[in-house]
Parts: sequence; C-alpha cells; structure tokens
Amino acid sequence: MRGGALPPALLFAALAFALAFAPRAMVLPAVVLAALLAGAATALRLPTGSTEVAFLACWTVTVVAAASVHLPNGLPRAAAIVLAGLAGLAAGVIIRAAGTPLDLARAVPLLALVWPARWLRARGGGIGVKVVASWLIAVAILAATLPVVPTPGYVPDHME
Repeated sequence: MRGGALPPALLFAALAFALAFAPRAMVLPAVVLAALLAGAATALRLPTGSTEVAFLACWTVTVVAAASVHLPNGLPRAAAIVLAGLAGLAAGVIIRAAGTPLDLARAVPLLALVWPARWLRARGGGIGVKVVASWLIAVAILAATLPVVPTPGYVPDHME
C-alpha cells in the first residue's frame, strides 16, 4: 500500500463508483479530466519529504470519493468535476512520489469501472456498488492510519 499502482488504482476505482451516481453527461468529462490531471501531476516537482502528505491526500480523496456514493441525490454536476480533478491530482502526485509512469498506465483503466457500475445501478444493483465503495473506505482509512499508529512488529523494540 506504499507505492506502485495500487493506491492510485484504488483511488480511481472509488472515483468510478462515485461517478456511477453522477449525471450521465458528467461521466466522460470527469473521467478524461482525472486521467489528464493524473498524467500532468506526475511531472510536478515535489518538495523533499512530501511522500507522507501525498499518501494522506490519496487516501483522503479515496474516502471522499467512495463516501459520495451514499449522497441521497447522487453526485451533483459540479462536485463530479471537482472530485475528478482532486482524484487526478492526488493520483498523479502519489505516482510521482512513490511510483513510476508505468504505474499510471496500470491505474487509469480502473476509471472504466464507471460504466459497469452505472449499468449495475440502472438495473437495481446500486447497493452492490455502495458495498464495494464502503469496502474501499475501510481500506483507505486503514492504509492512512497504519503508518502513524504504533504497531508491534513495525518498529524496532528494545531487544534489537
């Protein structure tokens, strides 16, 4: 959970599930915006020591995107674009901080989950999308808190 394609892939999956509850006209522009901003953000120059901040941003946007599936009226138009922009930037920054450009190519296809999720939602299976999104919330919270919570086995003890 500390690098490679997995963090941005989970972020893009959460965004795809959020966009499944957005207006139809916003889906393609949001997907394109997220992919383009992710690619652009991989070229950013990050300050030294910003890796932890990048991971926190990635997991925070993942939680927000996944939680938005539970909005009573779905994701509003403006929120879909803002969320896509934030997801793209966070994914690009995390790849820049702890990945390679190939990781972006591995993560971006998960944005295509929006179409099966919309299909499932249209046929009354929206609860399945919400369950998977809730699972992503749990994974993101765990991934965000594990590095800051002292856990036996992750730090040297007094015997070493």
